[in-house]
Amino acid sequence: MGQFRQISTFVDVIARGSLSAAARAEGIAPAMIGRRLDALEARLGVKLLQRTTRKLVLTNEGAAFLEDCQRILAELEEAESAVSERSARATGHLLVSAPAGFGRQHVAPLLPSFLAEHREVSINLNLSDRVVDVVGEGIDVAIRIASMSDSTLVAVKLADNQRVLVAAPAYLKRHGTPDTPADLARHNCLAISSEGSQRGWTFFDGGKNVTLKVAGNMVCNDGEVLHDWALAGKGLAWRSMWEVGAEIEAGRLCTVLDRYAAPGNDIYAVFAQRRHLPLRIRAFVDFLRHAYAKPDCWNSGRAA
Repeated sequence: MGQFRQISTFVDVIARGSLSAAARAEGIAPAMIGRRLDALEARLGVKLLQRTTRKLVLTNEGAAFLEDCQRILAELEEAESAVSERSARATGHLLVSAPAGFGRQHVAPLLPSFLAEHREVSINLNLSDRVVDVVGEGIDVAIRIASMSDSTLVAVKLADNQRVLVAAPAYLKRHGTPDTPADLARHNCLAISSEGSQRGWTFFDGGKNVTLKVAGNMVCNDGEVLHDWALAGKGLAWRSMWEVGAEIEAGRLCTVLDRYAAPGNDIYAVFAQRRHLPLRIRAFVDFLRHAYAKPDCWNSGRAA
């Protein structure tokens, strides 16, 4: 405690410009301030200040030491603020971005419950399938379904995301059930397209991930449309469990090629690197993680 008081006194003396000013701020005699500085210099074995009756002049060692002391004291103050804030209420505005389909089903329905718990928070939910610039666009929290590799962002995993190949029972009755990924060449595959190119489907086959180009008579850039086509018995679709879990549970869709399922792209909350993260962001991320941890989350058709 004595060492810390010596350091804080040293910083305060420089900030106020004199021993007497620092002493008045503490309500003690200037001689007490002088004794603390003497003890600090004796402990360090260096001269930090050249003191006269008129002014204080930092030595080279004192200037370098002052910079370190100011940083340490600032970090300590910030740590204390962080601890204090954790017991305070979340306040302020949140700008949240999420993929359109996932956001409609599993983010938007949760917001009323979150806001009921945190009445001093407001939210702007932006649904878009493009990858937003979190820093450049001022996004507080972005929900992403992907393998995270951007080291400039903080990524908190919210949930696992398994991808499955599904079809309506009526389609499988008419066309049979594929036994291997190679059998997909004989099936109508409802594929998603992006910027004019068709995405492949990835399976775990022969000890490694294999991506296949599939073919069918209908392609769309909207996953919800593919979902509806699959429900209507028009073909096979490669979808995420968060989207089709409720239909699988109800028997409206069946999964196929389950033993070839590849690792999915998991669901993350990402946000910019911040030394002191606002409580509203921490509370929102924790709220989503808790909601998505429920065993029947995807089977209910929406998070609740």
